[in-house]
Amino acid sequence: MRRLPLIALLAACGIARAESAPPPLPEPVTNNVVAVTVSAGREYIVSVLGLGPGRTWKDLRPGGYLHETGSDRWFALPDIPDGRARVAAAAATVGKHVYIFGGYTIAADGTESSVPYVYRLDVGERRYLRLADMPTPVDDSVALAYQDRYVYLVSGWHDVDNVSLVQLYDTIEDRWHQATSWPGKPVFGHAGAIAGGRMLVCDGVQVQREKSRRRYSPSDECWLGSIDPAVPTAIAWTRVSSHPGQPRYRMAALAHGDRFLFIGGSANPYNYNGIGYDGQPSEPESDALMYDLRQAGWRVANGPAVMDLRALAISSYGIHVIGGMRAGQQVSATIVAVKPGPQNCIPGQLLRKESEC
Repeated sequence: MRRLPLIALLAACGIARAESAPPPLPEPVTNNVVAVTVSAGREYIVSVLGLGPGRTWKDLRPGGYLHETGSDRWFALPDIPDGRARVAAAAATVGKHVYIFGGYTIAADGTESSVPYVYRLDVGERRYLRLADMPTPVDDSVALAYQDRYVYLVSGWHDVDNVSLVQLYDTIEDRWHQATSWPGKPVFGHAGAIAGGRMLVCDGVQVQREKSRRRYSPSDECWLGSIDPAVPTAIAWTRVSSHPGQPRYRMAALAHGDRFLFIGGSANPYNYNGIGYDGQPSEPESDALMYDLRQAGWRVANGPAVMDLRALAISSYGIHVIGGMRAGQQVSATIVAVKPGPQNCIPGQLLRKESEC
């Protein structure tokens, strides 16, 4: 498949280049939770938890940083209240708050443990509030916000294996519900986005058992979930075509209308340190992928080479990749940004230059 310039693919999504970006993070970090919210008329970008450049259990981060758009610096946030530094948490913005779910801790002997805790971060007060624990603790899950009230946690890892659960959290009632289960092979490290009542979730890692051993292998499955507007726990799942190229692990996604954009990730699944389960160092993919619901097809463009992402940040600056791993498993403090383009672009048209819309 012919690769387009990234600007052409972004234009097809109604997205153009960013003209500005936040300053770099105060320190390199990867697998960090990223979110954007507005409180009291001020917009904030949040980066919490994750792993520092040493890429060992000693480099786990219990804290994070907060940036107010338009300022020239990041401010330190308090450590997560339970004090358990971790990676592979998930986050979603509902209203003015950022909700942080799970993740896993790493002990000195390499033991990994899924964390059940859920927190609401008030960015104005820089304060965490603990909420109802997840019924089934998961990490490396996908968190998707819906109707400015609900958050779906799709599949993910629980201590010893993947789960097919879709857990639905009600931010108003502080209650959990079980939604229609994930229909594909249970995965961790997958990526997804939601627009309106439709979510697209792709790739990740499945577990295959060979006698008493586990083998981790990429999943090329992509599923479109349509939420029943009257019953948020009811999701009609439909499998869509796999994207071109190899399946990805820990890429990031966003939705814009009928189009879903996936950026980065690695074709070689790996442990937290960037070394593949096959013992080989993993490297980031540089192709950006866009799925068009109306055309039921994929487009490919050259994009930024970055992996180990939890999410993209979407703010008035634009759309950002914050931190992550670059080539050679280098943990980064860099921010790569693009921003939403004009809304009068012709849907689906591949533009030769931004001035055409």
